[in-house]
Amino acid sequence: MAADVDLGRVLLDDLVERFAGLRRLAERAMAQVGDDDLHRIPAEDLNSIDVIARHQAGNLRSRFTDFLTTDGEKPWRHRDTEFEEAGRSRAALEADWKSGWAALEGTLAALQPSDLLATVTVRGEPHTVLGALNRQLAHHGYHVGQIVTTARLLVGPAWTSLSVPRGGSGAFNASMGHDMGEEGRGV
Repeated sequence: MAADVDLGRVLLDDLVERFAGLRRLAERAMAQVGDDDLHRIPAEDLNSIDVIARHQAGNLRSRFTDFLTTDGEKPWRHRDTEFEEAGRSRAALEADWKSGWAALEGTLAALQPSDLLATVTVRGEPHTVLGALNRQLAHHGYHVGQIVTTARLLVGPAWTSLSVPRGGSGAFNASMGHDMGEEGRGV
């Protein structure tokens, strides 16, 4: 890497892409689920896709509204209610989801590399901006995994893989121009 590369800009650009990738993954999974199945609870003590998405949206709005100047846990957020089944329509789920992600995306677009080491608080606990962003990335990766797994269970055999399907690594690698040879097979 050249000495004049702005590491802060590289980090911010990477975080934008990582969050966008998680959002796309969840949206592609939810698109495969029927409207009624968005509210289906796959097993006792688990959450429906709608509940997980509502929690993510509430979390994003709370954390990224006035991100640099106020605590990430806003007094107007009622986290516990995010985990109650509400029977919302797909349109309501999507509107809520979009508003949460818009809060994050707007904040990311406004951040400058010089902000990365500033301190923000979440529930009174101090974090660097970079630390808070990485914390959120991990949190949303966890919940996107829940959405994908739940969707896959609900859709069953009609599921369309969101990544390289089982048994498809060789064909995928070949399509990408990678010849792994014998050493790259069998894992």
